[in-house]
Formats: sequence, structure tokens, C-alpha cells
Amino acid sequence: MSKRVLIADDTAFFRIALRDILGRNGFTIVGEAENGAAALEMAKSLKPDLVILDVVMPVMNGLETAKAISELKLPLKIVMCTSLGYEPIVEEAIRSGASGYIIKPLSEAKVLNTLNSIL
Repeated sequence: MSKRVLIADDTAFFRIALRDILGRNGFTIVGEAENGAAALEMAKSLKPDLVILDVVMPVMNGLETAKAISELKLPLKIVMCTSLGYEPIVEEAIRSGASGYIIKPLSEAKVLNTLNSIL
């Protein structure tokens, strides 16, 4: 069964890149959000298996969004995706409910390795 994914990134280029990588590899994209608040609402209504969140987004950043989604106790995994790869951000992402972390720039192998290890 195909895993249902919600992508949240304020940059259209990265949303498209993730959508293309995931689509080629059997994932179903159920939604795309440009900010954390929209991602939170979409997670509630769409109930994806996986949410990929950029750390730096307007309205609610990815860390705030991950924490809010985690508090909903939905049966999903959260993966952070950002160019901010230094250790304090990674630690905060895990404390916020993320199961993994993808560092930009995106590569298909890196994305798939991270997602497959989590799922």
C-alpha cells in the first residue's frame, strides 16, 4: 500500500522536488502546505502516514508545527527537511516529535534512505 505524504515547505521549488522524488517511488502526495499553520490543519483533515516539514516557514515554523502535530497523537511520522543541519536544530526537531531529518539540498537517495528507515 502506498504511503500518504503531506509536504510542507514555503519554497515551491522544494515542494516540487519532493513531490517528484516521492511520486517516482510509490508515495502518494495527499497535500502541500506553504506554512506550518496550514500543514497542521491539513494533517488533521488528511490524516497522512508521513508529514515532511521544513524547519523555516512562515506563520508557524516546522519545529512548532511538529510539536503541535505530535500532540494530536495521530498515527503518523514526521520528518524535518531543511538546510539548517547543525546539531541543536536536529535535537530540537527530535524533541518536537520528528522521527528523522533530511538536509537540503535534496538527493533522491538521501530522501528515500531516510524515509525507508523511518517507515
